[in-house]
Amino acid sequence: QVQLVESGGGLVQPGGSLRLSCAASGSIVNINQMAWYRQAPGKSREMVARINYPGVTRYDESVEGRFTISRENGKNTVDLQMNKLKPEDTAIYYCNVWDAGVNRGYWGNGTLVTVSS
Repeated sequence: QVQLVESGGGLVQPGGSLRLSCAASGSIVNINQMAWYRQAPGKSREMVARINYPGVTRYDESVEGRFTISRENGKNTVDLQMNKLKPEDTAIYYCNVWDAGVNRGYWGNGTLVTVSS
């Protein structure tokens, strides 16, 4: 099993910034993709940003230019720097990883981000 621990959520005013972090541990074989998803109240879960092993990133158009996903080389950690936050960014943010060694994905428990004045 792989465990994911997320941190960094909280309350922030519109226009502010937050940084989310996720650390994977346990029976890791070969994590080749790490991603952040979010789920707002009453909505389905959606992909926010993802990064694969070579470092190629992809973003949802709603966060392009405001959010940056990064992964530290040699470590199974992934961060999401969120700038210029908007009220519509309010959601529970989930870390997700794909272990290509066992062809299985894992989810964190989520961290709440609230953007409100």
